Amino acid sequence: MARKDRMHGSVPDRAKTALLVLDMFSDFAFQHGARAEQRARPVATRIAALKRRLLRQRVPCIYINDNLGRWRSSFPEIVKQAAASRGAAIARTLRPEERDYCLLKPKHSGFFDTPLDTVLETLGARRLILCGTTTPQCILFTATDAYVRDYELIIPTDCVVALTSREQRLALYFLQSVLGARVCRSQSIRC
Repeated sequence: MARKDRMHGSVPDRAKTALLVLDMFSDFAFQHGARAEQRARPVATRIAALKRRLLRQRVPCIYINDNLGRWRSSFPEIVKQAAASRGAAIARTLRPEERDYCLLKPKHSGFFDTPLDTVLETLGARRLILCGTTTPQCILFTATDAYVRDYELIIPTDCVVALTSREQRLALYFLQSVLGARVCRSQSIRC
């Protein structure tokens, strides 16, 4: 079977760059959840604006989210659950469209036990723009896994969020200084 046929037509796009949106669909029903939702709401608006701009440049969006159920969940069910919770405003702002890719993950990294490797390979992507929550956990773990796979990384500082400003600064420092990510404002990203 030819390499491009590995996904049986499930990945019709070809793109050097992909936008990864991590863990933005949540009920925020956990310790510090109210604070996390409050900090994530304006980030969701900026991610949505970046996504619209990148889609005009034919950059696909891949949503990657924690599975919030007992592995009987589907991505639409995760979005529905978030839309009926404290995370409703974020779910409305970032609701996936039919053209988007949606993956569930069991742990912090978007690569761990998901088909992300195969989707990115099929796209032909070599540059990843990482957005979402939280910078020192899921963004950092996904970026680390992308780094060891030789992806170019872009982290828009206004499209990632941590619970505290200190955590945000430390994670962004690590992403830039250790992983070589381009850390910048979303408005400066051109593909």
